[in-house]
Amino acid sequence: MAKFMEDEVFMAFTTYAVIVVLKMLLMAPLTAFYRFTRGAFANEEDVARKPAEERKKLLMNHPDVERVRRCHQNDIENIIPFVLVGLLYALTGPVLSVALLHFRIFAGSRIFHTIAYLFSLPQPSRGLSWVIGLLVNFSMSYSVLSTVLYL
Repeated sequence: MAKFMEDEVFMAFTTYAVIVVLKMLLMAPLTAFYRFTRGAFANEEDVARKPAEERKKLLMNHPDVERVRRCHQNDIENIIPFVLVGLLYALTGPVLSVALLHFRIFAGSRIFHTIAYLFSLPQPSRGLSWVIGLLVNFSMSYSVLSTVLYL
C-alpha cells in the first residue's frame, strides 16, 4: 500500500475519489435536513410520537425532499462506477496530466450537477454535467480495456 501512495496518479485518484464520495455522503444529512424543515417523513416510526391527525400530514412526499433524494440517487449511480473504474485506470499507469484531467473533470461535473439539481438551474445545465461525468467514466473504461484487454 505504501508503494501505491508514492504513485502520483494513485494519489490524485485517491484525492478526487474521496472528494466525490464525501459529496455523495453529505447528501444523506441534507435529505434529513430537508425532511425535518419541510415536515415530510417517509416512515411511520419517524412520526410515531405525534398525534394521529398530525402523523397523516407528516407522512408525505415533498418536492424539495424528492429533489435531494433524486440527486443523491444520481450520485450513487455515477460516483460508485467512477471509484471502481478510476481505481483500475490509476493502476494502468496513465500519464499524470491525462489522469488529472479525467479526475478533475469528473469531480467538477458532479459538484456542478449537485448545484444544478438543488438550485433548479435550467436545463441543459444538469444534463450536460451528467453527460460530462459519464463520458469521463467511458473514457477511463476505454483506456483500461485498451491497456489490459485479455480475452
